[in-house]
Amino acid sequence: MQIGQALTWTAERYPDRVGITGSRRLTYRAWDQRTNRIAHALLAAGARPGDRVATFLSNSEVMASTHLALQKLGLMSTPLNVRLGTAELAYCLDDAEPTVVVTDDLAGEVAEQALTAATCAPRVLHAGSRPLAGATDFEDLVAQQPDAPTGVRVTDDDPSVMLYTSGTTGRPKGVPRTQRNEFAASVAHVVQSQYATGEVTLGAMPMYHTMGLRSLLSVVIVGGTFVELPIFDVDRALELIEDEQVTSLYLVPTAFWALARTGRLPRAAATVRKIGYAGAPMTSTLTERLVDELNPEVFINHYGSSEVYTFSVEPNAARKPGSAGRPGVFSRLRVVDAEPGASHEPLPPGRSGEIVASLQSDEAFAGYWNRPDADERGLRDGWYHTGDLGQVDEDGDLWVVGRVDDMIISGGENVHPVEVEDVLARSADVAEVAVVGLPDEKWGQAVTAFIVPTSTSEDPEAVADRIRTWARDASGLSPYKRPKQVVVVTEIPKSPVGKILRRKLVAGDYEAASQPDPTHRTETKDGAAR
Repeated sequence: MQIGQALTWTAERYPDRVGITGSRRLTYRAWDQRTNRIAHALLAAGARPGDRVATFLSNSEVMASTHLALQKLGLMSTPLNVRLGTAELAYCLDDAEPTVVVTDDLAGEVAEQALTAATCAPRVLHAGSRPLAGATDFEDLVAQQPDAPTGVRVTDDDPSVMLYTSGTTGRPKGVPRTQRNEFAASVAHVVQSQYATGEVTLGAMPMYHTMGLRSLLSVVIVGGTFVELPIFDVDRALELIEDEQVTSLYLVPTAFWALARTGRLPRAAATVRKIGYAGAPMTSTLTERLVDELNPEVFINHYGSSEVYTFSVEPNAARKPGSAGRPGVFSRLRVVDAEPGASHEPLPPGRSGEIVASLQSDEAFAGYWNRPDADERGLRDGWYHTGDLGQVDEDGDLWVVGRVDDMIISGGENVHPVEVEDVLARSADVAEVAVVGLPDEKWGQAVTAFIVPTSTSEDPEAVADRIRTWARDASGLSPYKRPKQVVVVTEIPKSPVGKILRRKLVAGDYEAASQPDPTHRTETKDGAAR
């Protein structure tokens, strides 16, 4: 089954059911016809099966419909992260060499800058009211096309999408995925999220990310409704959830925090029965709050990546907050020795190692685009090396404890940042927290907590003192895991999908509410002051 075919068959099954709502409210019949017109328009613009078509688009109906239209042609949809810098976007363009680029008003300026910096010269289609120099009007071209199928035959092995990794380490890497990969991942998401026919979901996650695409495609498979949210805005999100009677939310933890902090979530989300998160760990504090306020029937933690959509799923996130659960329905995982060149024999329960995922899954990609160096590092003997550290408990459940490169070694002891963050998040003074290891002459690395406080009106150093005292007296953290330094900051640097960018904190790329006092007494490994 191919993605475009799935849309057409759903339109035949539920022609009058609303498929997408927002700037356009389209039934499945109308949505299928619109994507046919867009497919014809892309062919008219010079794209051919097997080509790449890059998109600089907001999280809009145009983005959703263009992506689906590309699936009907066997073209490789290449949605670009419009929050990347000009140099990174120009690199992605030259790496992908798209035949056509589609832009809109929200991303038009970013696209123009990237296209100027790039060496490739694709045809540009612009969807919006503000003209873009040298671009063809997208909607005018679409309106001239027939709404009948194009007649292009697409197979399971044809291209579907190429996602570029966020580039948190080095250059962005292209992750090409086939129709088989994307359909398998979407079916897995339906099963693992326990979606029902007619599910209504908020399209809040960007569709240049695997979470955003899964929200779109899984809804198409179950004949549900995709509620468009071009830019994540808390007030608009709550309004849409209430007005459109959204039944499922699939978000990153930071988005759930933003919604919960308004105090309006229980009323606005009265129809929400299923929630899931991915992209970053969720603290037990937030987990408990969502359970109290929403009382969801389904609450999952999805652990995966662009390369292999599902690694594992915890089907009851409230049961074991932080657990990543068991391998997904099409997945196979192991925790192995993280040393380079080590075997893929699984480690016993309780031992930490690198998490690897089987490349035999239908959800798994075959290798990076033009990056044999990345293939050599990440793909070995049929396993994808995630770069994540984890361990399996006595029940057989997986716990992700951080990145291989994020491990803090302080005084010879291993400290997992996620474990410390989960504890510190319980302090009444902590709104957000990120933990890293900073160079230290005595300890090698000093456990350092960067805190966004719940109150911004107090003296930051007083807040930091309270957190240090709480960590020592009430947190339950072992002495060597307690932060030797607390830095109060205005915000935690994150990727567009909510992943903490620890490298920026280590590099000093943050805005401190106060500078840490270098004369402040810190704790030794055994808890004594120095």
